[in-house]
Amino acid sequence: MKNCFFSILFLSCSMVSFAQQNHYSKNADGITVYPTDKNIKAVQLKIFSNAIIQVQSSANKILKADTSFMIVAKAATNDFAVTEDASTVSLATTSIKAVVAKATGLVSFFTKDGKPVTKELAKSLSPVQLEKSSSNVIMQQFASPADEALYGLGQHQQGIMNYKGTNLTLYQNNTEVFIPFLVSNKNYGILWDNYSITEFGDGRTFKDINYLKLFDKESREGNLSATYLSKQDETKIFTTEKAGTIDYADLELMTHLPAAFKMEDGKAIWEGFVQGNITGEYTFKIWAGGYIKLWADGELLLDRWRQCWNPFAAYVPVKLNANEKTAIKIEWIPDGGESYLSVKVMEPINEQQKKIYQFQSEAGDNINYYFVYGKTYDDIISGYRDLTGKSPVVPKWTLGFWQSRERYKTQDDILNTVKTFREKKIPLDNIVMDWQYWKINEWGSQQFDPERFSNPDSMIDVLHKKYNAKFMISVWAKFYKGIPNFNLMQQQGFLLNKNADEDRKDWLGYVNTFYDVHNPAARKQFWQLLNNNLYNKKIDAWWMDASEPDIHSNLSIAKRKDIFYPNAMGSAIKYFNSYPLLNSQGIYEGQRATNDNKRVFILTRSGFAGIQRYGSAIWSGDIGSTWADMKNQISAGINFSMSGVPYWTFDAGGFAVENRYVQGKDMDEWKELQARWYEFGSFLPLFRAHGQYPVREPFNIAAANEDTYKAMVSAIEMRYKLLPTLYSIAADVHFNNGSFLKGMMMGFPADKKVLNINDQFMCGSSLLVNPIYNYKERSRKLYLPAGTNWYNFYDNKVFSGGQTIDAAAPLNNIPVFVKEGTILVTGPVMQYSTEKPADTLTVTIYGNKDAVFTLYEDENENYNYETGKFSKINFNYSAKTKTFTAAAVDGKFDGMLSSRVFNIIFINNNTTVSKSLNYNGNSVAIKF
Repeated sequence: MKNCFFSILFLSCSMVSFAQQNHYSKNADGITVYPTDKNIKAVQLKIFSNAIIQVQSSANKILKADTSFMIVAKAATNDFAVTEDASTVSLATTSIKAVVAKATGLVSFFTKDGKPVTKELAKSLSPVQLEKSSSNVIMQQFASPADEALYGLGQHQQGIMNYKGTNLTLYQNNTEVFIPFLVSNKNYGILWDNYSITEFGDGRTFKDINYLKLFDKESREGNLSATYLSKQDETKIFTTEKAGTIDYADLELMTHLPAAFKMEDGKAIWEGFVQGNITGEYTFKIWAGGYIKLWADGELLLDRWRQCWNPFAAYVPVKLNANEKTAIKIEWIPDGGESYLSVKVMEPINEQQKKIYQFQSEAGDNINYYFVYGKTYDDIISGYRDLTGKSPVVPKWTLGFWQSRERYKTQDDILNTVKTFREKKIPLDNIVMDWQYWKINEWGSQQFDPERFSNPDSMIDVLHKKYNAKFMISVWAKFYKGIPNFNLMQQQGFLLNKNADEDRKDWLGYVNTFYDVHNPAARKQFWQLLNNNLYNKKIDAWWMDASEPDIHSNLSIAKRKDIFYPNAMGSAIKYFNSYPLLNSQGIYEGQRATNDNKRVFILTRSGFAGIQRYGSAIWSGDIGSTWADMKNQISAGINFSMSGVPYWTFDAGGFAVENRYVQGKDMDEWKELQARWYEFGSFLPLFRAHGQYPVREPFNIAAANEDTYKAMVSAIEMRYKLLPTLYSIAADVHFNNGSFLKGMMMGFPADKKVLNINDQFMCGSSLLVNPIYNYKERSRKLYLPAGTNWYNFYDNKVFSGGQTIDAAAPLNNIPVFVKEGTILVTGPVMQYSTEKPADTLTVTIYGNKDAVFTLYEDENENYNYETGKFSKINFNYSAKTKTFTAAAVDGKFDGMLSSRVFNIIFINNNTTVSKSLNYNGNSVAIKF
């Protein structure tokens, strides 16, 4: 045995020595290059497809194998070519080439024809000590030309579309979701395989406000003037002070506010002057709950509200001069007994920083990323799915309308709400049970409180059989200390114990903690609790709240790491962002093992790369019910979708509510806000109304004779008309790695004007949706991308692309335009998604331009599509012959229609022609 060991050791050393002499070694799936750089000792390239290469860089000659939760693909053994010259080693597939510098280990990427795509500029691994092990702070920098645009990275709330020149701290937090996939308009994506907190950007960081020269309101240098007063009686001053920083960003820092400041009745004003160190545009980062305003030189630059307990982040550009003082004023009304505020500043970007972007992560054994090449954005996103897993076909009912609120308190609340929907003939597919259906002191029991839910089995049965409605339920990964489920999980070592050990109480006053998803056995046990207590009652879908995990809200990042440890992976620092992925994995795998005849569907507040393979959708968290928050969801949703995860939504109506609405003031604005949010939500992958009081059902928001009520119902009905198209998009998402929600640049990459537009989006490839996000706005300016004509969705009026128009936006709809060359399939209004067979369908052809569409159908709720039980009907319109063809049906499934009617409408400029087509499954054509 000893001789065998030394033989292996000698062989390994010989191989390393041989590789060093020859600068690289060739493997079945790629190469490893050994640079002469002091920091980078090995760079390994692995081929995953002709368009995907994994790059790992190590401070050691032998790379340490690291855990990857996101990747399911295996490295390929495709044919590839390796060449070497005096300074480089190159690896080439049939599509791309990667060139590694022998000296530095820096990698450059090219197309097969030698066209540069992107290149590394610098990288480093710096040793760092974790909780009980060592790792590295890792940094990877890439070149970024001036005309590059960058998208993805998950969901962020700053209203930014193009992240070029933007710096983000990437971590899981309520309303912030980190998906580490970056997509460039230069035909590539970078999938960053790391789970720790990551800084993205050009290397700049936000600093305390005293990074600037500060002057008080009397122009004395050193600090701003701070005044703490009563918001009810501004003549009542609690205290004043000189302030060099404004940083009350978490529970600990909040205690640094002056003791005399009464937050419930408080208002704070910081004012004076600031002066830049250099002249240019600085970025102020405002992190705030409550009401916040920022003025510079008397100009109001920020005026926002967010609920006090869940701050938002705003990036505010402010031009400062190195030689002149600029008047500054910040006004904050906490709007509650617990609220937060932080003001940071970042210096102007310099010329060198404009040419780069980088990832820097807190912990990683190696630098590890995947370069994904694509001729189109869709190709790049498809590459992400090839690496991290396909998204299943969602149950058809999930594409209908969901009604939720915070919260239905009794069994009768649930049943009466659905009954009213049916009586008023408002379409509905899903009723959602939010938190606290359990006994108030038994969070984590996964059991209904029998005093309020006397017979949940019967309730769900009535929903299913009488009302044809589905039932989704909220489940947290949280357990109150001392309940039987807590004890069960703790005895097996399945909990993150520290929060409970420290007797930290939640906002209801109970000690608690979350379970350890990094332990596979804990995930199985958690599923068994759900199965035994809930799934056996025929629950249809899961709502996984606080899945960041939000063990205790508004702790500092350092404390969040502290209570996330110890865990089964041995580090909270290294695996800080992976919790939501594994949480969904446990539920998905558990349900499929229990019942593989019913599609799993999970709605979760947080996510990570790969979560789409677990039947999971993300919603944007506890946003505010404001016009500003509504607008910011547009860019948040687009970038999230471009991160590769296809199913995303928000709380239509916004979650948290200003007191003026709760108190019944400004109700005309409230109703219009809800109506506009419904209209926006009806074109998202998922359409879900939810929020705090006032309650959110259309019939509780407005009376049936009010225009706002009619607008909400109309939006829901339009959703159901679009179901044939929406379900076909869902199939494209699965079979072709397509996307539901798209940025305009995805369909119009040659039009540079669309790169930064943050308030328009595409539903599928054909519908251009333009939300209304201002009160009383009855028209809006919008851009129609160049290269095609556009048809108004409502009146069929045609517009040329490449222009900005002022589009009408009456209260009953938001502007929507259909791209010329579209075949749009619609059906009848239904009360639920499967109420009527898909006969008769309307097939509308927009413009005399070649067009295709594939109508997809299957059995709606099971996994039989995985074994081929589905059908596709290809529709084609030929502009040359003016002929529409419905091809022979491809495939079959139980319950499919043998014949049906298609009403074909051809719209060309100002001409509309309608014809009817009887379809029996065979190919048939109509000429216009």
